[in-house]
Amino acid sequence: MIIGGLQKTTLADYPGKIVCTIFTVGCNFICPFCHNKDLLSRKSFEKSDYQRVAEKEFFAFLESRKNILDGVCITGGEPTLQPDLISFCQKIKNKDLLIKLDTNGSRPKVVAALMAADLVDFIAMDIKSSFPKYFKTIGRQFPLGKIKKTMILLVNWVKNNSEKQYEFRTTLVPTLHNKEIVIAMAQELKEFFEQEKIKVSNRVWILQHFLSQNCLDKKFNKIAPFSFREEKEFLKVAQEILPQTIWRGRD
Repeated sequence: MIIGGLQKTTLADYPGKIVCTIFTVGCNFICPFCHNKDLLSRKSFEKSDYQRVAEKEFFAFLESRKNILDGVCITGGEPTLQPDLISFCQKIKNKDLLIKLDTNGSRPKVVAALMAADLVDFIAMDIKSSFPKYFKTIGRQFPLGKIKKTMILLVNWVKNNSEKQYEFRTTLVPTLHNKEIVIAMAQELKEFFEQEKIKVSNRVWILQHFLSQNCLDKKFNKIAPFSFREEKEFLKVAQEILPQTIWRGRD
């Protein structure tokens, strides 16, 4: 496991739980607005000021916090690219800790394997844009069938395991998203839930505030996030289609 960073304690990454968060190195998307650009590849990571966290060091840290932490959030980069993710998660589970996985949904086979082995408790999946706009938002061509397959895995996983949790989330970025795209995404999600005969949960779609800092494409560092008024309008039009939509990321 290539761990590019460790946040020792957070209340924000796993609702209602005290967790630490690790950041894996490597991603198969090149979203221009990504603010973890130093984690996108081994090359970019090695050029950065970040220091790799050895697995031995990480598990020693977990042992020292065993009476404090409820779990571990694994984010990235894209964690499902790590070839030893399953064995790594098993080591965490052996310590009776919860695991939350953040993923872009590009590797449904890995997600399915984690589910089958009961190695994950919460999965947060990024949905980057409406499907016709997806390639522009992630910076490359990609088979969207894999994204949709992961979405199906998540909703059925929770439907069949009431103790598990998931959320779909979207960071809304000026120049890449607008009111029409938000409406299109909400409609796509509504049709998806109807097709899969899923009773919509309280945590169905999270709209997130964009941070214009350390972006992969430097132009996005100069783009102001949407205003409070714009965010409120986006939330309103989304909730007219999916009432459970919420906004996250602005104090």
